[in-house]
Amino acid sequence: MNPHAKLISSSSLALGTTIVITSNHWAMTWAGLEINTLAIIPMISKSHHPRAIEASIKYFLVQAIASATILLSSTINAWSTGQWDITQLTNHTSCLLLTTAIAMKLGLVPFHFWFPEVLQGSSLTTALLLSTLIKLPPLTILLITSNSLNPALLTTLALISTALGGWMGLNQTQTRKIMAFSSISHLGWMTLIIIYMPKLTMLTFCLYTLLTSSIFLTLNTSSATKLSTMMTSWMKNPPLNATLMLTLLSLAGLPPLTGFLPKWLIIQELTKQEMTLTALIAALLSLLNLFFYLRLTYYSTITLPPNTTNYMKHWYLDKTSFSSIALLTSLSALLLPISPTISAMF
Repeated sequence: MNPHAKLISSSSLALGTTIVITSNHWAMTWAGLEINTLAIIPMISKSHHPRAIEASIKYFLVQAIASATILLSSTINAWSTGQWDITQLTNHTSCLLLTTAIAMKLGLVPFHFWFPEVLQGSSLTTALLLSTLIKLPPLTILLITSNSLNPALLTTLALISTALGGWMGLNQTQTRKIMAFSSISHLGWMTLIIIYMPKLTMLTFCLYTLLTSSIFLTLNTSSATKLSTMMTSWMKNPPLNATLMLTLLSLAGLPPLTGFLPKWLIIQELTKQEMTLTALIAALLSLLNLFFYLRLTYYSTITLPPNTTNYMKHWYLDKTSFSSIALLTSLSALLLPISPTISAMF
């Protein structure tokens, strides 16, 4: 990708995200979302491969429909209340349309079908952006308007997303699709608690971004896009592969790793809200995610390839290239002991 085009796309992405986070007017929010959409499309289609072009078209169509639905929802609400303020969402039809649009932008079930296909057609770096930074603006809108939305509808969407995210990731062989269904499942956890404790949703999103960034950067370093290529990745870089195992187990939510913290706090908060059955169902559904994370771990660290492959092992890593991965991996595994401090911050 041309450096100037990359600079423009990155700047536009940062600008669009900032506009959505800081604005309280529906028109400005819609404009920020459109800037984000137009900024990420060149990054998706930069390889000029037919699958990348298909992914960019799918992404554009879905995001355009979602943005139009948000505009329709805000117009109906302004027509009935006379205000364009995001916090003044009182019309029932507007709330329903907004929930649909945000679910479409986030990739929540039943509007999730575009997300795995778009991630599969993108590079690993672009897939990282689509899984983390691009989710922040719609999640912010959901956070601001959560008091006006239907709790039963959001809880239903969250539980179905957690279930299907784990269930559909079981038989995948492409690492990007596995991470896409992982994202859908984690977004279900975030949506589940957003009405009762919005700050906990932001904590979960921050930790999810940390863990996912570590995994995507590791996969990008070893060029592991399929489970079959993960079988030989340990030969290229044994230390990096060992840390990938810890990060995957952390993303699965196993104690005493960092990923256990948000699930623990969410289940605790749901129990306080007398939603014990919902917490139990969410905890049981997380076992589906645990299965395919263990599958990834098994392929990357235990399974040997059927044929002998000669690689030079890089035991001494380049400090400039791997310093960020080392930092992210350390944080992905070691933050649970300071969980009281993290909880106090949020």
